[in-house]
Amino acid sequence: MRVTDIMTADPACCTPQTTLPEVAQMMKDNDCGEIPVCDSEESRQLVGVVTDRDITVRAVAEGFDVAATTVEDVMSKNVLSVPEDTSVSECREQMEDHQIRRMPVVDSQGRCVGIVAQADIARNASTRHTAELVKDVSRPGGQPQA
Repeated sequence: MRVTDIMTADPACCTPQTTLPEVAQMMKDNDCGEIPVCDSEESRQLVGVVTDRDITVRAVAEGFDVAATTVEDVMSKNVLSVPEDTSVSECREQMEDHQIRRMPVVDSQGRCVGIVAQADIARNASTRHTAELVKDVSRPGGQPQA
């Protein structure tokens, strides 16, 4: 099974210039905790991700003027992604190894075409694989990306 079989296709994306209130509204509207950041809406070249945690820890807790702060100020850059032909088991292993809860999926030109979340793995994997993913992503000591 490939990630394209389980991913959320064509996810909501933002640009580095999107404001935090705008991206927070996108998260609410799409019932998600991470939005891929693309260089432009047209190209959809993945340049990072922004999470609900980025907004709270890197902006609100630091006392930023949230209304004036852009995604670029709080996003995670140089994020891990997988090509759309990646197997679900390889994606799960990378999520475990890097302690990440969501994995952007890109096409051969680096355009964001989807996102795989822990819940997607859980719905489509064995109980053992799901337990391993949750355990490994949640282990202490690392700096989870997102």
